[in-house]
Amino acid sequence: MASTVTSKSSRPGYGQLLRTRGAWTFLLPGFAARQPFAMLTLSIVLLVRHTTGSYGAAGAVAAVTGVSMALFAPSGGRLADRRGQRAVLVPGVLVHALSGGALTALALAHAPLWALFAAAVPTGASVPQIGPMVRARWGARLHGSPLLTTAAAFESVTDELTFVLGPLLATALCTTVAPAAGLLAEAALTLAGGLLFAAQKGTQPPVAAVPHARVRHASALRVPGVRVLAVAFLGIGSVFGGLQVALTAFSESIGEPGLNGVLYGVFAAGNMLSGVVYGAVAWKAAPQRRLVLGHAALAAAASALWTAHSVIVLAGLGLLVGVCIAPALITGYTLVERLVPAGARTEAFTWLTGAVALGQAAAVTVAGQFEDRLWDGAGFLVPMGGTVLALVTLVALQSRLATRADGRTVARGVDHRVPMTVD
Repeated sequence: MASTVTSKSSRPGYGQLLRTRGAWTFLLPGFAARQPFAMLTLSIVLLVRHTTGSYGAAGAVAAVTGVSMALFAPSGGRLADRRGQRAVLVPGVLVHALSGGALTALALAHAPLWALFAAAVPTGASVPQIGPMVRARWGARLHGSPLLTTAAAFESVTDELTFVLGPLLATALCTTVAPAAGLLAEAALTLAGGLLFAAQKGTQPPVAAVPHARVRHASALRVPGVRVLAVAFLGIGSVFGGLQVALTAFSESIGEPGLNGVLYGVFAAGNMLSGVVYGAVAWKAAPQRRLVLGHAALAAAASALWTAHSVIVLAGLGLLVGVCIAPALITGYTLVERLVPAGARTEAFTWLTGAVALGQAAAVTVAGQFEDRLWDGAGFLVPMGGTVLALVTLVALQSRLATRADGRTVARGVDHRVPMTVD
C-alpha cells in the first residue's frame, strides 16, 4: 500500500473543504433536495408490489422511471450549463411532484400497468439532478485546486448518506404508515428541497464563459473517456437496483419486510464509510488504474451475494459490496474533472448519474423477473453480472481514460481547452 498512497497531510482535508466560502449555502439545501432520490425506486417497488402482488410489475414500473431519468438527465444537464441551474430546477421539481402524485393515485386505484408506465415516464424524466449540480458548483468554486478530489469524495459520502437514510425512511413509511406514504413523501421533499436549492443563485456556475461566437457546441459524450465511464457506472447501477429488489424479496421471504431498509442501509453505510476514508488519502496511483482495481473488488464482492442464506451473512456481504462501491464512484467523478471542460461538466455528471439510473432500472426489471420466475435470492445474480461486464469493459478500454500531462483532453481531434457550451 505504501507504493500507492502518501500521507494524509499531503491532501487538503474535509475541514478545509467545508471552509470554502459560500459552500454551506448550497450544501444544506442540496442535501435536502437530493434525499428523495434515494427513496424513489424503493417507494415505487413497495407501492406497486402491494397493489399488484408482483415483483415483476413493480420492477417494470420502477425501471420505466429509471430509464426516463437516464434519457432526460443529460438534456437537463445541457440546459443547466447553458441557461443556469435555476431555470431547469424550478419547472422540473413542479412536474416531478405532480407526476409522482399521479403515479401514486393510479397505483392505489389499481389502474392497468400501461397507465402506471405512462405516469412513470414524467416522474423519472423530471427527477432533479441535484448531485451533478452540486458537483458543478464545487468545480466552479475550486477550479484548479487540489481540493477538487476531496470534494468528489465528500459528494460521494453525501450521496451514500442519503442512501442510508432514504431506504430506511421509505421502508418505514410504506410498512408502518401506508404503502403510498413513501412515494408521496418523496414528491413533497423533492418539491421543497429543490426550490430551496434553486433559490441559491449566488453559487451556481456561470452560464457562459466566452462570447457566443467563440463557443463550441458539442456534447460531453463526445469525450471517449466519458463513454467508458458511463458503461462503468451502468455496472454500479446494477448493484443498486439488484439489491433493492433482492433484499426486499429476501426480507419478505423470512417474514420481516421491515428488515429490507436495514439491510440496504448497511450496504449504503459501508459505501459512505469507505468514501470518507478514500477521500482522506492522497493516492499516487493513476486514477484510471484505481478505477479498474475498484471495479475488480466490486465485482468480486457482488459475485458472492447470491450465496448468502442468512441475515448476518447477507448483511456482511452487503457491507463489503458497499465498501467497494465508493472508490469506483469517487474515482469516476474525479476523472470527469480531468476529461471534461468546465462548460460541459454538469452534462457529463448527469451522463454518469443517468448511467447509474439506467443500470438500476435494468437491474430492477431483471431482478424482479428472476425473483418471480426462478428461486428466492435469484435477484442477487444481477449485481454479479452487471459488475463483471463493467469490469471487462474497463479493462479493454482503460487507455481512453488517460489524460494528457498538461491537463488537456482531446476527443475526435478537438482540443477542449476552449470553454464550451453544449447543444
